[in-house]
Amino acid sequence: MHNAYRQPGGEDEVERLESALLRDAGHALISYRRDSAEIERWGALRRATLPLRAAYAWDSVRELRELIARERPEVAHFTNTFPLISPAAYRVCREAGVAVVQSLHNFRLLCPAATFLRDGAPCERCVEHSLFESVRYACYQGSRLRTAALAAGLAAHRSRGTFERDVDLYLTPSEFARGRFAAGGLPAERIRVKPNFAAPDPGLRRGRGAHALFAGRLAHYKGADLALRALARLPAPPPLVVAGDGPQRAELEALARELGVDARFTGQLGREALLEQLELAAYLVFPSRCYESFGLAAVWAFARGVPVIAPAQGSLPEIVRDGRNGRLFRAGDAEDLARVLAWAAAEPEALAALGAEARRDYEERYAARPQRKLLEDLYAEAQILAQRPR
Repeated sequence: MHNAYRQPGGEDEVERLESALLRDAGHALISYRRDSAEIERWGALRRATLPLRAAYAWDSVRELRELIARERPEVAHFTNTFPLISPAAYRVCREAGVAVVQSLHNFRLLCPAATFLRDGAPCERCVEHSLFESVRYACYQGSRLRTAALAAGLAAHRSRGTFERDVDLYLTPSEFARGRFAAGGLPAERIRVKPNFAAPDPGLRRGRGAHALFAGRLAHYKGADLALRALARLPAPPPLVVAGDGPQRAELEALARELGVDARFTGQLGREALLEQLELAAYLVFPSRCYESFGLAAVWAFARGVPVIAPAQGSLPEIVRDGRNGRLFRAGDAEDLARVLAWAAAEPEALAALGAEARRDYEERYAARPQRKLLEDLYAEAQILAQRPR
């Protein structure tokens, strides 16, 4: 069960990879998808129902009830329910005796903005106080009204016990994310860590690469501007390829010109084009300001033997081990990032050694084979948990 985003991102990629993994293993897979792009075709009256649908999507609930009655699945795996499927779909599955698994790829259940980020810095006020702190700061799309509607829907599901009673197993991609969700009130005993993965194996790159690569959404929280400001501090910076698109693109292009950084903006790239850029990259710079729950681009870099330079916050220190498969810097600090980039320029042999270790990490932890067994085991556990009274 997946609600695709208007602009494809990491969650859509994970859903696609896991679906392919299960089909290739011979499992019968029934896919129920909604796409947020549908909203662009709606009239004004239907758009006005969107805040209600985020809490109770009556059309999705009806379609899922019919689908489950017809197909009789054993497990329902939700990757994203926002905004067109809604948490109300869990109950439909439980009433039909179907085990419910929910992947938690962002922090939406705890933070209406889904990012734990406010004014360019990490914020957990909704965990420390209540969801309605988000209304005070208009955290969702800069609108207090929309934020209030979303927060109210989440609060209603909390009040009726949806997240405690109707989900058998939660999957997070990192220990960091597991800890935040447990602190936010989800049942810690039913949260499991299942890392993301990259498949099919693209193979180790040839050579060492010459440019820096940023891959991600061009929005403030992803920190592409930090990469530009850090490179501008170097006496002889490498070229930067910026793979991605988003609302900050024009601003970032202007910043690159202002700073004199040789930056090439490619727009959104498909997987094969991104892998070609990784073939030519000396390293992937991953300067996110927000708490990343995982960081899928880092795993694709590891698969090609490309080291990753990332902030020491969120889940990233679990994936990027400083001095082993990449380097860490102080989050949000362009000067400290410049220090690490200067090291990378001065130590090409050490940088290549990090890339070799990154490839080993991919083979052991982030390739398809270990992930398929883990996912099958988690589904089996969810079916056992579904039989227990709650």
